Amino acid sequence: MGRKLLTEHINVPGIDTFEVYRQHGGYRSVEKALKTMTPDEVVEEVKKSGLRGRGGAGFPTGMKWSFLAKPEGVPRHLVCNADESEPGTFKDRHLMSRLPHLLIEGMITSSYALGANTSYIYIRGELLYVLRILEKAIAEAYANGFLGKNILGSGYDLDLHVHPGGGAYICGEETALLESLEGKRGNPRNKPPFPAVQGLYARPTVVNNVESIAAVVPIINEGGDEYAKLGVGKSTGTKLISACGHLNKPGIYEIELGVPVEEFIYSDEYCGGIWKGRDLKAVVAGGSSVPILPKELILKTAAGESRLMTYESLSDGGFVTGTMLGSGGFIAMDETTCIVRNTWNFSRFYHHESCGQCSPCREGTGWLEKVLHRLEHGHGNMHDIDLIVSVAKQIEGNTICPLGEAAAWPVAAAVRHFRHEFEWHVTHREEAARPGAVYPGKAVLV
Repeated sequence: MGRKLLTEHINVPGIDTFEVYRQHGGYRSVEKALKTMTPDEVVEEVKKSGLRGRGGAGFPTGMKWSFLAKPEGVPRHLVCNADESEPGTFKDRHLMSRLPHLLIEGMITSSYALGANTSYIYIRGELLYVLRILEKAIAEAYANGFLGKNILGSGYDLDLHVHPGGGAYICGEETALLESLEGKRGNPRNKPPFPAVQGLYARPTVVNNVESIAAVVPIINEGGDEYAKLGVGKSTGTKLISACGHLNKPGIYEIELGVPVEEFIYSDEYCGGIWKGRDLKAVVAGGSSVPILPKELILKTAAGESRLMTYESLSDGGFVTGTMLGSGGFIAMDETTCIVRNTWNFSRFYHHESCGQCSPCREGTGWLEKVLHRLEHGHGNMHDIDLIVSVAKQIEGNTICPLGEAAAWPVAAAVRHFRHEFEWHVTHREEAARPGAVYPGKAVLV
């Protein structure tokens, strides 16, 4: 396996405590930043590293930081998005529960770089056990002088708070998160203004994912140029992958970006192949919101090149033959998987989690769920297949936030690559409606 920058010490007994974390080099980035670097120099190192947002969008983190407005006398904030609710993604909760001080260290160093004196960790409401772990670690950081007034005698002050959400997936969208953090209903905001100008309490705010903030620690410790040497091209550094589904070794893997998808699935170093010796059918590579790809297109691009675990390689071919790295929620499906049933299940989730603010999403996600339910349960017709594609197209690009696209893309991709399976659900209604029924043939690639 490649280098582990975030999880190297994750299995050390007691690493969730300040004392043991400190013994293994913890809080060095805080000392280095506060004692030897200016805030702008910290931002510059993050820019050099090429770090891209690990929450799904993949936007360059250093560039996002540089957009932060700095009006005189107006407080700024850093908010950590720990509202990990994407189906198939579970890396952040693991990192927070096992290495809470790594996130806190990243929050301190990043807040210093941004000139924020009050920062927040907004955590998914269902993860109260993780919230307790973070609160304990934050108390230890305060007790040891790494939070509060005049940290390490540097003159820099920082207060850090953890806030639980109400269990709404929509609050993973940064502006809905900010609304919730302010005590309002978690509806996404119209942009502009962007959070960098008017975010939390209408103040300049940066919202970053847990893994993105944690990655700032090794970047400052080792330097942005060293971090950029890992990975391939613009996909630098390491990435946490939540691997699940029909794999012999599901779990959380820290990979160096650039590992071939085939190696990640079949190598004993990683997922160890498909369980029970079955054949791979399809993969959702970046959480439930990204397009599904059949085996032939997830292992190789349409041009026949080996598909890599990078932002660029996975998106090669656009949505016609490619997908997205997204949040790293890697879901493998074997030959026993019913794609129609899986797509319906995803659509149920997005319909349930739509905030209802935009009518294309509010109504469209409902129609997707209803029509897919019809197809899966033996009541559909051929027109329904084109209908769900049409509904998906009318949702896409017509909503305030990306939840509409998150609901539309998986449906459109499933029909694109597995249309014959949808048609079989119409021509073999009784057989398809039986519990556990699976399309007996193979999808035809387009």
